[in-house]
Amino acid sequence: MVDQCRRAMVWIAGNIAAFGGDPGRIYLSGHSSGAHIAGVLLTTDWAAHGGAPDLVKGGLVMSGMYDLYPVMLSARSSYVKITPEELAALSAMRHLDQVRCDMIVVNGDRESPEFKRQSQVFASALAGMGRLTARLELAGKNHFEVPEALNDPASAVSKATLQMMKG
Repeated sequence: MVDQCRRAMVWIAGNIAAFGGDPGRIYLSGHSSGAHIAGVLLTTDWAAHGGAPDLVKGGLVMSGMYDLYPVMLSARSSYVKITPEELAALSAMRHLDQVRCDMIVVNGDRESPEFKRQSQVFASALAGMGRLTARLELAGKNHFEVPEALNDPASAVSKATLQMMKG
């Protein structure tokens, strides 16, 4: 699925102008499994996949998993079967050298400890690289409520996202 998403992003960048879009203003966001995929895409070597190195201008990841190793230590390992190579390839934390854009990392304070830990570790790594626009932990929000913040233009998530996009 990640390879399909990469091909889609390269296609979008190559064709967005035909639809009135600006290839220099492509942003990516995701929540939960979508944040995992977005994290992998945001740490992609786009030149190796036929795109410009700076194909994505910024990202918003909410309540995702950015390193699959701890996940594979959980009960999920009994039904999710991936090789060590796949685990490494699908863990954004293992490809931080490919980050070419700023990101916002969000989670709720009522999420599981692992979701909170993964967000904090990913955000800290991005901050150390000068690539973290905002790190937000939403008070009173669980895993499923976090993306609702985008419905409110006055929310910290919406404001940070718009600020990132305005540059």
